[in-house]
Amino acid sequence: MERISSKVLYEGRVSTLREDEYRLSDGSTTVREVVAHPDAVVMVAHDGERLYLVRQPRAAVGEERLLELPAGKLDKEGETPLEAAKRELAEEVGKQAAVWQELKRIYTSPGFTTEEAWIFLATDLSDVESEPEPEERIEIVEVPLEDLDAVIDRCVDAESLVGLLLLRGIREATPR
Repeated sequence: MERISSKVLYEGRVSTLREDEYRLSDGSTTVREVVAHPDAVVMVAHDGERLYLVRQPRAAVGEERLLELPAGKLDKEGETPLEAAKRELAEEVGKQAAVWQELKRIYTSPGFTTEEAWIFLATDLSDVESEPEPEERIEIVEVPLEDLDAVIDRCVDAESLVGLLLLRGIREATPR
């Protein structure tokens, strides 16, 4: 598939809407609306006993307190996904991790957006001073790791679900 033209329809603070024309492998063409959005990081952070999540308003889906893993955008020039994950974990839950492992890279919704997300496991946690962004309304939620299945049942955020399911797989494969 080859993009043969692109026209910006709208440019906002966080995303840009484009109309792109593509030539497909059979020679036909198609037009798609594409939302260009910064990539993201998602952190599965736990201390061996507690899993750290957040609740925050998500106006786009009408949720006042959506339960999610800590996450954030790669919106600092030159920042790697791991550097962004470290920054966002500190900002959102006031934690730093001594051990980091990249679990998966996913497209968040490839039918219409360019956004990719890197999911990291963050362990060996300690407290760190943090200052959340003033516009963010984040409630930190600590959940016992033994309640992981209940959290998975309650969670409706796709990136968080992927991270939580990956954590469950790791826990099931690890002898205790």
